[in-house]
Amino acid sequence: MKIALLGTRGVPASYSGFETCVEQLGKRLAQRGHEVTVYCRSHHITYPDDHYLGMRLVKLPTIANKYLDTIVHSFLSSVHALPQRYDIALYFIAGNSPVTWIPRLVGTKTLLNVDGLDWKREKWPTFARQYIQFAEFLATKLPNAYLTDSRVVQAYYQDRFHSTPPYIPYGSEVTRRPPGELLARYGLEAGRYILFVGRLVPENCAHHIVDAFRQLDTDMKCVIVGSAAYAEAYIAALHARAAGDPRIVFTGYVFGEGYQELGTNAHIFVESSGVGGTHPALIEAMAFGNCVVVHNTPENLETIGDAGFAYDGKIGADSLRPLLRRLVSEPGVVAEYARRAAERAQTTYAWDAVTDAYEQLFAEIQQGLAKARAC
Repeated sequence: MKIALLGTRGVPASYSGFETCVEQLGKRLAQRGHEVTVYCRSHHITYPDDHYLGMRLVKLPTIANKYLDTIVHSFLSSVHALPQRYDIALYFIAGNSPVTWIPRLVGTKTLLNVDGLDWKREKWPTFARQYIQFAEFLATKLPNAYLTDSRVVQAYYQDRFHSTPPYIPYGSEVTRRPPGELLARYGLEAGRYILFVGRLVPENCAHHIVDAFRQLDTDMKCVIVGSAAYAEAYIAALHARAAGDPRIVFTGYVFGEGYQELGTNAHIFVESSGVGGTHPALIEAMAFGNCVVVHNTPENLETIGDAGFAYDGKIGADSLRPLLRRLVSEPGVVAEYARRAAERAQTTYAWDAVTDAYEQLFAEIQQGLAKARAC
């Protein structure tokens, strides 16, 4: 099939989970003989070539603005896609639903991965939240079909719109690496640090980890990996909270081999996000064989099953702290739950199986079956 992947920043992946999904799914589809095109934002993707891991890259401009960046680029990408006459156009993020009808004008079948309930994020003002909620409704109407990577989100669409999207989980593919240059750069020892990976925005609640860790009596370190656009005030406040504690290390964004090195050698991984669907960093932490601790959102609890621990996110650091204190003092428990997490990642969240499911859904859309199942 001739397949387009739209609605993200593009590849090589260097920002968030959907970019990683595009890269992992796209390269596998290309390996299976499909013709794959990824639409990229030219101000974000600086990779110089027009092909990457078998995928063709189309780089288009947008308006680099918090509210317009995504939808403007998706609109331009959709218009560009018209003469290309793709068989399938796969969009990501519910907020892109208003443009998913455009490729349908020339017979392209469109599919939208809605992600989590993005309107819950604190960064959005009222008008933006209302737009996203309306876009969720349009997701059930404008594309040929839509899907989710979370059973919790699937239930939300069923309850709110009486429409049940197909479920395809997120995948994990990691390469375990021994301690190396990156750990040495930050003075880290294998198995002697607690790790957070994610965008540093208020709803991801990295302050829970910083506040909890500051009061732990341990010589372990706490490593905060990530950054975020348009979140300078929160990031500054996070650094201020950690001031005076040399055990807390901020690395900024880390990708590739450095990220794999950090993930392989962590003692505990904490997913503190209070919103969103399936968090890719959490699944990857499980695949690395980390003992995982999560904010007790339904989506996070769904992801870990019986292979991790949870704290009460409404209480925050005061709930996380005693759990971390216990785990730091019980290495046997940590080892057992690290084993469970790795096993769950391998059996439940595998990219090859995810690609199989997408291929099957593409075929159903081509045959006109997927919309009937989604209604």
